[in-house]
Amino acid sequence: MELMNRLFNSFLFWAAWIIIPVIMEIIPSLGSVFVLIKKRLFPVDCQKPAIDPEISLIIPIYNSMDTLEECIRSIHESDYPNSQMRIFLVNNQGQDDSFQVFCECQRKYPELKMQWLNAKQGKSKALNLALFNSEGKYIIHIDSDGLLEKSAIRNMVYRFENEQSIECMTGVILTDPKQVQSYPLLFPRLFRKMEFMEYAQAFLAGRNYASEMNAIYTLSGAFSAFRKSAVLKSQLYNTDTICEDTQITFQIKYLMDMKVSICEDAIFFVDPIENMNKLYTQRQRWQRGSLEVSRLFLKDKMKARRMFTDVALRTLTYDHTFAFPRMIWYLALVCLLFMNYSFTIIGFSTLFIFFLYILIGYFYYFSTIGFLKNFKKIKRYYAKQWYVIPMLPFFNLLVFFIRFAGIVNSINTDSAWKTKNFTEERESAFKTITGDFARILRPLQKVRGYVNVEKNSEEEVETES
Repeated sequence: MELMNRLFNSFLFWAAWIIIPVIMEIIPSLGSVFVLIKKRLFPVDCQKPAIDPEISLIIPIYNSMDTLEECIRSIHESDYPNSQMRIFLVNNQGQDDSFQVFCECQRKYPELKMQWLNAKQGKSKALNLALFNSEGKYIIHIDSDGLLEKSAIRNMVYRFENEQSIECMTGVILTDPKQVQSYPLLFPRLFRKMEFMEYAQAFLAGRNYASEMNAIYTLSGAFSAFRKSAVLKSQLYNTDTICEDTQITFQIKYLMDMKVSICEDAIFFVDPIENMNKLYTQRQRWQRGSLEVSRLFLKDKMKARRMFTDVALRTLTYDHTFAFPRMIWYLALVCLLFMNYSFTIIGFSTLFIFFLYILIGYFYYFSTIGFLKNFKKIKRYYAKQWYVIPMLPFFNLLVFFIRFAGIVNSINTDSAWKTKNFTEERESAFKTITGDFARILRPLQKVRGYVNVEKNSEEEVETES
């Protein structure tokens, strides 16, 4: 009986540690390798259409004067015919000189057909305004603070032309390697290399596997594309959420029952994260937006049996429901020492999980290299970062705690782009903790003051006598 109890406790211990990595990490990482092999053995031949179709590019503008010219230049230098593109730059109440940059770009790139629109404040309102004015067969949305890889537009349009079942696609988002390398200090550059590797593995390996399973959770807000005939049948971008890209993805999947895919050959470069405050607000905003959209679409579908068939429900369960037990495991390891688990077994199990995540990272690493075969410079740069993989579990752990904070902060607050950054959150937490301790210590201080007064009174009496 004692042996059975030991085996049962041992099984529960290891199952609690391993079940989440196995279900949510190992299977997808192996899946990405099989998807790569499949695409190598049975490549999709994207034939050039007889005539390049007309497309509309939508660029929301909000205080973008520092990045807009480079963004437009990347469109001009793309290998898709300028004559077949119409570009809508939609200003949503920005206060800088972005319009002057636009005017300068009109003089520099006269071949581009560009139009400036003024919208009400909010990215969703800017996108909707441009959608109503758009022309052409396909609509591509890009952010104003990034750069298109030269063949990105062409590869995306040709994929649409050759696969009629695809109604919308997300591109691949990578941080710009040149900007990553420009950081002079070792740790800041290493931190941004981890972010680069995270993006590359998430889009090229993770979303390729998800696309194959028709299980992409969200389009990228920075670079995505639609058939015009499909997106205009939707409810367009929702103006009441901070995660409009996820909201329109859910519309297409749940309300319109259409396929969402990824174009792994369409790359868009964004700036590396500036600092911890930016990372903190960015990932919290994504988390809060995901919760809002999930509440709108999944509130009547939250059944345990659907977790294995519905990618949105599975992602929600992993990111949110599992967040609390994962939090407990991270913070309460020391408690296992008081439950007859030795320090040795706790230490070895922690190391085992750590190496398991490293193994997962290398599965993603090799499959990502395969997906980058057409981009030699990026592939070479990515391959050189092999030593960053063992550090990614720490980066992912940091991101997990930020996202967990996003869950907590979303409980009693409304949707808003403006959220507390890491510094403000830390100062607020310190103020709360000191206030709580002051409340606890106040009675003690009163007692101590009373005792001290009594003691001083006794000394005065003795002195007088």
